[in-house]
Amino acid sequence: MLKGGLDDMGTSTSNKGTRGKDTPLVPTWLYSDTEVPASPPTEEADGTPQSSPAPTPPDYPSIPSAGDANRFRTERSNFSRFARSGGTDHGSLKRAISGYIRKTSGGSTNAAKGMGSSRKAAASLLGFLSDVKERGIEPVLLSLNLESLAGQPVDEIFAGIRDYVCPEGGTVDAGIAIDSFIRTIADLAEAGISDFNTLSTDQIQTVLELYMTHTIEERIYNEIGTNTISLPEDPAEVEKVQEQVRDFISNGVSDALSSSKEKLENLSQDKMLQFVDDIYKTSYDLLLAFADKK
Repeated sequence: MLKGGLDDMGTSTSNKGTRGKDTPLVPTWLYSDTEVPASPPTEEADGTPQSSPAPTPPDYPSIPSAGDANRFRTERSNFSRFARSGGTDHGSLKRAISGYIRKTSGGSTNAAKGMGSSRKAAASLLGFLSDVKERGIEPVLLSLNLESLAGQPVDEIFAGIRDYVCPEGGTVDAGIAIDSFIRTIADLAEAGISDFNTLSTDQIQTVLELYMTHTIEERIYNEIGTNTISLPEDPAEVEKVQEQVRDFISNGVSDALSSSKEKLENLSQDKMLQFVDDIYKTSYDLLLAFADKK
């Protein structure tokens, strides 16, 4: 997270949009699973054109109404109060996060569902790490056509799989997933993740904890921190504020993962997204419990 000031906390997830490489001329998402573009007209046996039935228009869901622009007001006020205190007003931080989860997100289940691209990226990251632990790094890189990364340092391999874990999406949601992954790479050395050949379940849990913590933190900054948080002028106090937020979130994610370690050790690839969803929900449940504790 940038530490330069107000805008840095709320706008770090800017995106460059799609790159165009390997993008089909007609996007695959333009049609539903059963709908396909109309075929070109064919001819009858006598050579006259055969008319094609008019395609049935897709049954798109209605566009939801815009949310209340003021729905984050109370949480933003509490977050600003915490930030202006230099990270000492823990009561305001608890009220901000509690209100964000319980009121503006509609509870921990909805908050977890709202993680969007981050939950899919977390599942992909977990799948990659589990596969490396099972088969070794070189076969996994070969299966991804990334064999040129074999033998490179861990942080360079992580950087090389970024597009696999977090595909470009051009949205704030996709930007949160990507920024959080980049921040996770920066944390690897301090977390002791330096050799894929000795990757353990504990280390997989550590990487997942780092990533999921960053995604929740980024989500909170983007939703209750965008252009509204009043920060102290002292850069050291800004860093302290961000560390307090990160530690609070990390405690919830860490406890959620620790309580599910047995599941993590025996997790199949097809269950990883559900596992990640469960961890996000449990993390939000625990953050609410921490926030409500006197």
